[in-house]
Amino acid sequence: MKKLVIATRRSRLALWQAEHVSGLLKSIHPGLEVDLLALSTRGDELLDQRLDKAGGKGLFVKELENAMADGRADLAVHSMKDVPAELPPGFVLAAISAREDPRDAFLSGKFSSLAAMPEGTTIGTSSLRRQAQVTERHPALQVRLLRGNVETRLAKLERGEYDAIVLAAAGLVRLGLESKITTRLEADEMLPAPGQGALGIECVAGRPEVAALLAPLADAATTTCVRAERTVSRALGGSCSLPLAAFAELRAGQIRLRALVASADGRRVLRSEGKGTDPERVGEQAADDLRRQGAEEILGL
Repeated sequence: MKKLVIATRRSRLALWQAEHVSGLLKSIHPGLEVDLLALSTRGDELLDQRLDKAGGKGLFVKELENAMADGRADLAVHSMKDVPAELPPGFVLAAISAREDPRDAFLSGKFSSLAAMPEGTTIGTSSLRRQAQVTERHPALQVRLLRGNVETRLAKLERGEYDAIVLAAAGLVRLGLESKITTRLEADEMLPAPGQGALGIECVAGRPEVAALLAPLADAATTTCVRAERTVSRALGGSCSLPLAAFAELRAGQIRLRALVASADGRRVLRSEGKGTDPERVGEQAADDLRRQGAEEILGL
């Protein structure tokens, strides 16, 4: 193949991610032409609703998959935390690239940390996972819905609509906005979403010529960790309507996986931790442990 077309969302972060993958492909395959097809998705358009109420993570990928299915695009680049645990039939994740900082970031012009926020002050997030973990540790804070792209969310903070907000650190780093971060939240305080910080490259199954071009982009360690995290999500329903977190680290060939399921109000939080060498097995064991603790009751499964 001499040319590839990447389907991408129109947000500045999504375009950065697509351009990043384009640059990698052109450096690995000299002479390859790569174009971008920028599309608007339902997830970008529904800015006044929680994603769990509007249809879930698939709202960010469906239009991109349609473009691949009808031949307008050869691949799509996603933030892995936005990719449903189960892909539609006919699509595959051809590569998961090296992970950026997987942590969440606390941003505030008023306070140095979550612990420093007084009773009744407001913190913005669109994530049930973040909401549950904030509320568990800081029940006196008011957690309010915050939607929109990174720049929109930052503008709302700067206008004083929120006293603080929580965003993924990776997106801020990629956009050159690292200086906006007040502090990074360690995994013990805010366990990340499955796949957070990693980029996934999706294509239509049965296109070996595309898969061969994408294969060098895969990072083995990141792929192993994300597979373990996504196994937990898939085993427990795989939807962003679940207040679910999972984060794996790989050291000396050993996977350490931490997983969490919570009620949205933070009153019930279940945690599991496991180790092993097979990512799917470690993920399944964590999901089984969470079920034994009552995860299905919390999640309404």
